[in-house]
Amino acid sequence: MSEPDFFDVHSHVTFKDYDQDLPEVLSRMREERVHTITVGVDLATSREAIRFAEEHEGFYATIGLHPTDTKTESFDAKEFDALAEHPKVVGVGEFGLDFFRAEADLATEKKRQWIDFEKQLEFALAHDLPLMLHCRPSKGTYDAYEAVLDRLEAEFKRVGEKLRGNSHFFVGNVDIARRFYDIGFTTSFTGVVTFAREYDDVIRFAPRDLIMTETDSPFASPVPFRGKRNEPTYVKYVVEAIAKIRGAEVEDIRRATVMTANRVFGL
Repeated sequence: MSEPDFFDVHSHVTFKDYDQDLPEVLSRMREERVHTITVGVDLATSREAIRFAEEHEGFYATIGLHPTDTKTESFDAKEFDALAEHPKVVGVGEFGLDFFRAEADLATEKKRQWIDFEKQLEFALAHDLPLMLHCRPSKGTYDAYEAVLDRLEAEFKRVGEKLRGNSHFFVGNVDIARRFYDIGFTTSFTGVVTFAREYDDVIRFAPRDLIMTETDSPFASPVPFRGKRNEPTYVKYVVEAIAKIRGAEVEDIRRATVMTANRVFGL
């Protein structure tokens, strides 16, 4: 498989948002040489991500259970074991902690999320796969990040670099980012960085080889497509924004983010 020009490390191209024009989306990806990881959020979408990656060049898959997308499913390692052995599977997730939407019984909700977090952390280590982390703190805090990092730092002391992965759609500050970087994790940024300035300090602070780019398609479209459906080809606008914020050449950031994606996900 040829080297891509851009790498979108987190997308959901199998979602119904692409039902009307998927062939055109895929054609644009081939034309602009964009590769992507299609991310599972439950068992069904994990299976679909693998099927899609099998059928399309430049696609990979992660498998896992999102902390809040479904509350009727719990992570069952036996169901996911066979999926993890597929050659197109490059990570576990997206999984993590999401405290953004307050629950009537937050303590019960946190307990539910922690159970699935621990199961998937153990699963990733057992299958020697990197994590695709979803962390969304409650408003005005970094609580979900802090809780996840406390757990990962303890695990890193135990297993070392076998524990690895990426914090997707990163919205933390420099202190939170530093804790991820200190254990070798990457952070990936979306189209939000094309119009919001809250993350500029983190982007400037981040080591060049620990930044990755994503779209989280169909969500979080960059300028000039805000308010419209996102797609993997728009990752180039994220690359351009990161280069501008860092005062770097676009080509340097493009090349570095592709190399980092290849390294982190073993491509």
